[in-house]
Amino acid sequence: MAKLQPQEGTGAWRPAGPGDLQELAGRITALLDAFGRCGADPDGGYTRYLYSGAWQEAQCAVSREMDAAGLSVYYDEAGNLFGRLEGSSAEKGAVLTGSHIDTVRCGGLYDGAAGIAAAVAAIELLHRRCGQPRRTLEAVSLCEEEGSRFPLTFWGSGSIAGRYAPDAPPEAADRSGITLAEAMKAAGFGPGTHRSARRTDIGAFVELHIEQGAVLEQERLDLGVVLGIVGQRRWTFTLRGEANHAGTTPMRLRRDALAGACEMILEAERQACAYGEAMVATAGSVSAAPGLSNVIAGQAVFTLDVRHPDAETLQSFCDELYGIFEGIAASRELEFAGEQWMNVLPAPMDARLCEAVEAAAKGLGLRSRRMYSGAGHDAQVFSGCFPAAMLFVPSCKGLSHSPEEYTSPEQLARGAAALCNVLYMLAYEEEEKEKGDSQHENVR
Repeated sequence: MAKLQPQEGTGAWRPAGPGDLQELAGRITALLDAFGRCGADPDGGYTRYLYSGAWQEAQCAVSREMDAAGLSVYYDEAGNLFGRLEGSSAEKGAVLTGSHIDTVRCGGLYDGAAGIAAAVAAIELLHRRCGQPRRTLEAVSLCEEEGSRFPLTFWGSGSIAGRYAPDAPPEAADRSGITLAEAMKAAGFGPGTHRSARRTDIGAFVELHIEQGAVLEQERLDLGVVLGIVGQRRWTFTLRGEANHAGTTPMRLRRDALAGACEMILEAERQACAYGEAMVATAGSVSAAPGLSNVIAGQAVFTLDVRHPDAETLQSFCDELYGIFEGIAASRELEFAGEQWMNVLPAPMDARLCEAVEAAAKGLGLRSRRMYSGAGHDAQVFSGCFPAAMLFVPSCKGLSHSPEEYTSPEQLARGAAALCNVLYMLAYEEEEKEKGDSQHENVR
């Protein structure tokens, strides 16, 4: 097979010309069309909940496409699906690339699935152009990331990384009362059904994903180099005052719980803006009791979601904000309590792989920028076990988790070409470097 030549002056592999981008665009479009025939929802978009019939159909579709690409296909006991291109050396861990196949209800075609399509297309192209890699390459269709059916997330990547164990799954049930263990067994997975989900032979993970935001589109960029995934804190705050008549209670005598909650929410917004662009704070749910138009709210409850890529900054912001909330409650004579129910640390991506992504973009003439992911991804689970990286491609209007989600074939092809470059560096180029080093040693 003809081997791709390095781009002159960079030493990095790249598609030979526009024809390769067109080929990648066509292949990814065909793959997404195949995946999109599974789980179409009558209300629009796609609904593929973990272990559902639509989910099983989608994994079967991915399996057929992996097989057609010349990959060795297998499942693990959790339901993760792999397409493997065996390497010539077992000395270094496999290079894994892909994303998740499950969706939210009425989700889009691209969230997760685009990363799987890009992985299959990239490995297929590398195999045809470059032959057998030194390090094993694997495309993966992770069985679950969203947490749409069961109250847990990252079941697929978490099972690979050892966070979860299919032989002792969490006692989680869906809205119909079906447990995770029951659904897994009904779909043909679980202990003893396939290969063990836990992996210790992976050397790197690279995930292509749509941005799920509008930054790349607004800045007219081709690629986002993800430096890390933000940490998250979530609370439920409860304020208690005194319910009373809306017409007969003077403003100065009120203990209005809802007014106190509103002041806190606005203060959270002001403080987040003051901290800079990377800080975000969102009050996504607010309720008041008794909830009558002519009665002062005696109780108010609101949630707060705070995210930032730096752990110390996140902690400092939350500590300061909590103190401000306590001061607001005291000034309004309100009882105040906060329950924190999520604390996820930031997940930095591997610095060397980030540099490889940047080099790939530069070698292809792509316009890129460094950025952080404000949403969770499987890469954050893997980053604690082995080097991980993410590439973002633009999302039209920043839409995601929506039937209107869209990324053009050309944008996907550019991202897949960069993915090829990174995979080549990891699985092929190191072999060439080692051969070169050996030849130099012999000359000496």
